[in-house]
Amino acid sequence: MDDYQRVAEIIKEKQYLVAFTGAGISVDSGIPAFRGGQGLWEKYDPMEYAHIRAFTNNPEKVWIMLREMSKVIFESGPSPAHLALATLEQKGYLKSVITQNVDGLHHVAGNSDVIEYHGNHRWLTCLNCSRRVLLTPQMIELLPYPRCEKCNRALKPDVVFFGEGIPMIAMLRANEEANRCGVMFIIGTSGVVYPAAEIPYVAKSKGATIVEINVESTPFTSSITDHFFTGTASDVLPKILEHL
Repeated sequence: MDDYQRVAEIIKEKQYLVAFTGAGISVDSGIPAFRGGQGLWEKYDPMEYAHIRAFTNNPEKVWIMLREMSKVIFESGPSPAHLALATLEQKGYLKSVITQNVDGLHHVAGNSDVIEYHGNHRWLTCLNCSRRVLLTPQMIELLPYPRCEKCNRALKPDVVFFGEGIPMIAMLRANEEANRCGVMFIIGTSGVVYPAAEIPYVAKSKGATIVEINVESTPFTSSITDHFFTGTASDVLPKILEHL
């Protein structure tokens, strides 16, 4: 029995699968990770462009980066890995996706229960009145930035900036799912961004089998991972699916 089949058997046996995803799953969709050669943090200092104080002090400047990021997200589509996770849900195995990504691609692919730990860049929110509106390609072009129709303030993508807390509902739901799952997929995440990186440790402490899919090893690999697949999720997930 090969590793793909072994993992498929564990999923069949334990029935409750949760996926924990990071930037790596969206690289095949044309969205570079924030860190690394093509990442936004090479071009824009995160403290200067992605801290909540930077946004409140100078939204026009921050929207230069946000405009670029928005265009990348609108030009992207789900990768084979996103689609495989949607199929796993349709087959009744995958119960939820906990994602650190803000690109909204799990929804686009067809997953229905997506816990967006760091928010969703496809929505805008007003820091003044909490109004929430869907971002459109037309709004990206508004200069100096999209404004709230109600109070004329700068709209901010509904994502967690540096200096902001994780939404309480996302934290509670993620912990709930980590406590319940029998199997957790760790996909395309470095395991160094906290508090998100704590989630797989919670799952492991409750007896879940940890299946990691990453191009290189992470802090999870030597500490909690039971089955490690080297490579992209777009290569690995369809092979696991074949055995289900």
